[in-house]
Amino acid sequence: METMISIECFVRSAEAGSFSEAARRLGLTPAAVGKNIARLEARLGVRLFQRSTRSLSLTEAGQQFLDEVGGSLSTIQNAVANLASAGGQPAGTLRVSMPVNFGRQYIVPMLGDFLQRYPAISPDWAFDNRPVDLIAQSFDAALGGGIDLSPGVVARRLAPANRVLVASPAYLAEHPAPKSPADLHEHDGILIRSPQTGRIRPWALTNRSKQQAPITLRVRMTMSDPGAACDAAALGLGIALINYSESLAHLEAGTLVRVLPGWHVDGGDVSIYYPAQKLLPAKTRAFVEFVVERFRTERLAQLLSAD
Repeated sequence: METMISIECFVRSAEAGSFSEAARRLGLTPAAVGKNIARLEARLGVRLFQRSTRSLSLTEAGQQFLDEVGGSLSTIQNAVANLASAGGQPAGTLRVSMPVNFGRQYIVPMLGDFLQRYPAISPDWAFDNRPVDLIAQSFDAALGGGIDLSPGVVARRLAPANRVLVASPAYLAEHPAPKSPADLHEHDGILIRSPQTGRIRPWALTNRSKQQAPITLRVRMTMSDPGAACDAAALGLGIALINYSESLAHLEAGTLVRVLPGWHVDGGDVSIYYPAQKLLPAKTRAFVEFVVERFRTERLAQLLSAD
């Protein structure tokens, strides 16, 4: 077991490029990580890292060792975790990343039923609108839309990721509602800046006939958070382009209404992502299957479609 810990410290340090970041991911101190790697080097009789005050890089032997043990480590850890599950049931800490508002509105409400079915699982959930690297950041799974699949990651579709134009009844009472996308240039826009690029993406609207049209709103304000943009639109400050999933509560309450309801932005899919492993941890498999099942039985894909 001591050797396994040393090997994990080595692999995580190689992935992170530093002892301190590896220590953060492992819940250890940088000194403990360094000592474990030193023991491993002494046992193997080779130097695995070139160290300096500013950088950490693999030696040729270190790179060869990483290539040989990197994939096997997770397989062994998963096998041990599955055997050690409480009473044969899925158990352990479940690290999942998900968008802030989507997670709060659609995943957190499932938590009670999930824990009742799997009481030995302890959720450790991160709410962030930016995509994560499952492998490098040691997440068991992630939810989101429009994420490029990196090698070793698979996705299960949950629902469409449509965006719609919304405004408050008060705003539309003072400004003639657009009759076509060409009328949008006359209206104040509440735009959302991408957390990944820092830019405002030029989305195109589409309708049931698959016609497309640009969004030409005047930039009145820019937000980095979709929930804040939704709230600003509800205050009557302009028209916002919002994920349909995030606007539903406002639409149902009547604080927002759809603008150009025959048009929407096709943003791909909201999916659940997890490592492509033959021996997937039981806790991860349980979570993935539970979420997919719940989206199917509650017909959430249909609910979140803007068509």
